[in-house]
Amino acid sequence: MPPTVNMGIPGASRSALGTDPGRDTGKRVLLAEPRGYCAGVDRAVETVERALAKHGAPVYVRHEIVHNRYVVDTLTKAGAVFVEQTDEVPEGAIVVFSAHGVAPWVHTEAAERNLQTIDATCPLVTKVHNEAKRFARDDYDILLVGHEGHEEVVGTAGEAPDHVQVVDNPDAVENVTVRDPDKVVWLSQTTLSVDETMETVRRLREKFPTLQDPPSDDICYATQNRQVAVKAMAPECQLVIVVGSRNSSNSVRLVEVALGAGADAAHLVDYAEDIDPAWLSGVTTVGVTSGASVPEILVRGVLDRLAGYGYDTVQPVTTANETLVFALPREIRPART
Repeated sequence: MPPTVNMGIPGASRSALGTDPGRDTGKRVLLAEPRGYCAGVDRAVETVERALAKHGAPVYVRHEIVHNRYVVDTLTKAGAVFVEQTDEVPEGAIVVFSAHGVAPWVHTEAAERNLQTIDATCPLVTKVHNEAKRFARDDYDILLVGHEGHEEVVGTAGEAPDHVQVVDNPDAVENVTVRDPDKVVWLSQTTLSVDETMETVRRLREKFPTLQDPPSDDICYATQNRQVAVKAMAPECQLVIVVGSRNSSNSVRLVEVALGAGADAAHLVDYAEDIDPAWLSGVTTVGVTSGASVPEILVRGVLDRLAGYGYDTVQPVTTANETLVFALPREIRPART
């Protein structure tokens, strides 16, 4: 891995980085901090690892535990079996529910097949599920800002299917209808672009002036933190490389955020080998970050590859420090001594 120059500047900006692009001819990498694994992803991946260690292979996982090719491939080699539907799991077997959460009917299906379930749903997703149930009990129309068909959206909407409408983007607002404009609340998928979500909410509020906000932010802290770090470094970058898989919502959003914040170009890669050398033509400053489901080993691979092209100075751009840790599901917690 190339040497790191520790800038030590929270909330780095153009002036704080201490460089003048007009005079700086050296190649460098700006490395976003925070990046990579969030607490919910770390918990979910460790859940599968511990389930395999405790019960042996196979351990079934409904949907990808997190949206990252490397993680899924690694766990598959260790004995995890990923399935799309509950009825693909043999009766009585162990099944882990992914970090994205599931609808109540999935739990019912699992019980009918006598499955041993381990729920690795991110606690922040569970919070949104609980909000949906609460507002449905109070007979609100719930406008769920999120991407139609995404596992997390399917799970949240499943908590209150008669009350939830999915609003996929700002332009979808014109098609939204509700029973009572005075009893409407918005919730959101946890991995969205903050800016696009707030634009959707702005349009919803224009249409429904008494629209209620969720009790607390639904877009997770990690998603927001990674977007803020990208915004801080993007104006300095001719190119931003986001490490993450194409089915990872928060990784895809980081590419959009980088372009919106001033990067000349931005690309999503699963592995260092995906970097096209043509992207680097005429580029002196490359920004690097990774989605919340990406292990650090993949970022190190990207930095090593960039160093091979002469980008051997790495400057962190730090905008937050994350210390949150979630407890593991009780079924696989270590026994107390």
